[in-house]
Formats: sequence, structure tokens, C-alpha cells
Amino acid sequence: MSSQTVPGAAPDARGGGAPIATGPHAPHADGWIDSVKAFAHPRVVTMLFLGFSAGVPILLIFSSLSLWLREAGVEKSAVTYFSWAALGYSFKFVWAPLVDRLPLPLLTGALGRRRGWLLLSQVAVVAAILWMASIDPAAGGLGASGEGGASAALTLMAFAAVALGFSSATQDIVIDAYRIDSAGPELQALMSSSYVGGYRIGMIVAGAGALYLAQALGSTAEVYDYGAWRLTYAAMAAVMLVGMATTLAIDEPAVSDAAAPAGSPRTRSLADNLRFFAAFLIGVAAFIVAFRLLGGTAGAIGGALADVTGDALAGLVAATLRLASALGVTAVAFAVLIKGGAVDDTYVREAYVAPIADFFSRYGVSIAWLLLLLVGFYRVSDIVLGVIANVFYQDMGYTKADIATVSKVFGLVVTIAGSFLGGLLAVRFGVLRILLLGAVLSAVTNLLFVLLAGGEPSMGMLYLVIGADNLAGGLANAAFIAFLSSLTNVSFTAVQYAVFSSLMTLFPKTLGGYSGSIVETIGYSSFFVLTALLTLPVIVLIVLARRHLDREVSLAPA
Repeated sequence: MSSQTVPGAAPDARGGGAPIATGPHAPHADGWIDSVKAFAHPRVVTMLFLGFSAGVPILLIFSSLSLWLREAGVEKSAVTYFSWAALGYSFKFVWAPLVDRLPLPLLTGALGRRRGWLLLSQVAVVAAILWMASIDPAAGGLGASGEGGASAALTLMAFAAVALGFSSATQDIVIDAYRIDSAGPELQALMSSSYVGGYRIGMIVAGAGALYLAQALGSTAEVYDYGAWRLTYAAMAAVMLVGMATTLAIDEPAVSDAAAPAGSPRTRSLADNLRFFAAFLIGVAAFIVAFRLLGGTAGAIGGALADVTGDALAGLVAATLRLASALGVTAVAFAVLIKGGAVDDTYVREAYVAPIADFFSRYGVSIAWLLLLLVGFYRVSDIVLGVIANVFYQDMGYTKADIATVSKVFGLVVTIAGSFLGGLLAVRFGVLRILLLGAVLSAVTNLLFVLLAGGEPSMGMLYLVIGADNLAGGLANAAFIAFLSSLTNVSFTAVQYAVFSSLMTLFPKTLGGYSGSIVETIGYSSFFVLTALLTLPVIVLIVLARRHLDREVSLAPA
């Protein structure tokens, strides 16, 4: 079947825009058997192991950490605030140009551009997990006592969790770039499915594995044991060796630096790269200082709004204004550095502006904004619900073993099946159709949680709800990752994909940090209805995208 590219796109996705197929759906492989056989391709298998490495850290920030903190006596609202430690995933586009283009001493020469950064990020992930393992959130491990000691312990845990989020997000940047660089569009849907499958296996280990291990070592909801959680997190650091071994075993992608635009940071001198890196560190410092100093102002704004909007919404508005203001200060700091000659303005434009300009040039302004809105809202429903899910199960009376068995083992196995199904369906019927199917299924399965919240604890109902939710999530995520991959230009792989993947989690994770407060205000049943309603704008955006494009992203084998 013939295909055409969007206006301004190069004819091949690896050199410019992904091909867009005309007609009712994307072209498909010769047959279902051929599609299944393609999962044995070495690049597809590689993504299974790299996906595992990417999937281990995330639950050590979210659900496993949530249960650890709850057992340590931390309040529910404070527990969900820790989900903000993963906001590094939402801002990874800020340092993606460094990862994409800055050579690492020794590592780049020995392993290559992608593998060098991948190994460094994996070592950082291990270090951050071990740091978390060394902290007792109840303050017993610090030798402190009383409320002040607990506060100090939680502060240290927050810093360690942020470090894990930052290093894990960096690993994601490199893995995403490696996936897109290492194969053409004909394998991207299957590689995305394999990646999601490996990612979910990693989540089983870090989710169910961590819960089983912590309980086996003696920590329960009734009797908290810091030593059990310390050993559990140390074990999670050890399983990251799988990803490190994979990094050392695979080859560097064949895409060469010749694909980079002339004069890009990738081809600049070491001095230029170091100056840019120093400017980046100054910008980070400016953000941290501004964010801290604006805390009092944000608190005052939140307090003033609370009487009108309620505590949860007031806090969300105040936090958003605080974050936006801190980012504005960072932008001003960068502008001052550029004006003062500390960093070359052309370097900054090539690192940050050129990838965005390329995207808008390839798709056109109106379609580009439509696609960005779709990217930003697609995962809002499942992320917001996922932050509070484990606490909900525990509040409903299910034991940690029940949660581990149903949610972290059965649920994730179903998600893996859903991800492979989503990849096959995306190849056969087109990405946007499966995105729409996934959005509809997400809304329906979120409503099933209302039934779970309104009844007595039932293992059969728990299996049904979690199974349906995870099957829908796996199917949707596989198609979504393939969709994001199709939007990138190989000249700006890491930066463009980091922008897309950051955008897809920014609003959901920000809102998710308030899920505990929202539940305390409106209750679980109303909260689950709210998460289902959040899917409606997504469905509208997908319908509009299909109507305006009238064509599907082609990710199928030719």
C-alpha cells in the first residue's frame, strides 16, 4: 500500500517524519503469524531486557514506597505527595539535550553515545535505591526520635526518591532513543510492545516482589520493621544488574553522528559542551532556590483560595503557580547567561529550539498542537488512579499478600498480555484506532472500581477489576509508545521523545500528588467516577486527530 508523509516531512521516519498511511487504517504485515514471529527479532528481544531495567525503579517511588511509608506511620496525604518525586520523568526534556549530545569521558569512547549514557544512568539508579534503603522514614534508622526526627527522615527520603526519579528518567531517555535509533518504523510497534512487556515484568519484581519480600522479612501493617524494607530495597538494587548486563552485551545503534545537523552540539568542541553543561547546572540551582523561596508565597495563595475552592484544588493551583514561577526564574537565568556570553545562544537554539521547530514544521501548527494535547492528556486517568490504588486496596481490607498476588502479579501479567496484544493490533489496524480503543476501555474499567469500593472485600471481584484495568492499560500503552516513537525525527531522537514522554506525565503526575487529598474530600467512589470522566477529553482529541489527519501512522512491516 502506498503512503505519504505529512507536509515538510522526509520520506523516511529515520530521517524525518514517520510515514502516514492513507486509507481507513495503516498497512499491515502479510499475516498474523509473520507478526508474531517478528517478536523474535534481536532488537525486539533487546527491548524486553531494557524495558525490565526501566520498570524496576518506578514502583520503588510509587506503590512500594507508599506501603513502606504507611507502615512507618506516615499520613495518607503525605504518602501521595511522594509521587511528585517522579516528576523528573515529566521534566526530562530539560536535560535530554545533554544526554543526546554530550560525550562522557571514557564511557562514550568505550561503549558509544547511547550505551555510555545508559550504563551511567543505571549505576545512578542503583546508588539512589541504596540511598533509600539506608533511610528509615520512621526515623529509627537515623538515631533521631520524636516528630522532628521523623520530619528529617522524610526529608532525606524525599531527596533520595527525587534522585531515583532523576536517574531513572535519564535511563528512560537513553532507552527511548536507543529503541528509535536501532530499528526502522516497521519494528517500532513490536519493539514498543516488547518494551512494555519487559517494563511490566520489572514492575512485578519491584512491586509484588518487594511486597512479598518485605512481608517475609517481618514487616507488616501491624508491626513495622525497617530492617525488612532496607533489605528489600537492597535486593531491588541488585536486580538492576540485568539492565547493566544488557547494556554491555548489545551493540551501539548504527545511526551515526552524520545524521546530526551541521553545527549541532553533538559535533561541537569539548569546551562548548562543558560551558553548556555548566549553564545547565546554574539553571538547575536557580530553579531549586526559586522553588524553595516561593514556598511561603504558594502557601499563602493556597490558604486564600481554600475557602473558595477547597483544600485540594487550592493546593493544586498554588503548586502549579509555584512551579511555573520557578521555571520562569530558570528561563531568566538562562537568558542572562546567554546575554553575558557564558553560553553560545546558537548552541541553546540547536539543543532546545531546533527539535521543537522541526516537529511543528513537519506536522503543521494546528495538527502539532492537537497531537501535543493528545500526548499530554492520554494517560491522565490511569496515572491519577494508580497513585492511590494500593492505599485503596489496603483501606478496603485486603492484605499486603492479597495486593501483591492480584495487583502486582496477576494484574501485571495481564498487562503484559495486553501490551503484546496492543502491539499486534496496532500493526494490523493502525495506531490511532488502538489509542481510541484503549481510551474507551480505560474509562469503562475505572468505573469498575466504583463497584469494588461499594462492596465487601471479594477476591473474585478484585481479580475481575484489576484484570480488566490492566488489560486495557497494557493495550493502550503499547500503542501509545509506538505512536510517540512515530512522531520523532532521528536527528533529534532523545530530545523530541523526551518532550513527548515528559508531556504525557506532567499534568497526570501533578494531579496525582493530590489524589489522597481528593479521596479524603469526596470519597473513593466519587474519585473513581472522576478519573473515568477525565478520559472523555482524550476520546475527543483522538477523534479530532483522526478527522484532521484522515490517515494513520504507519508502523507496520512493508
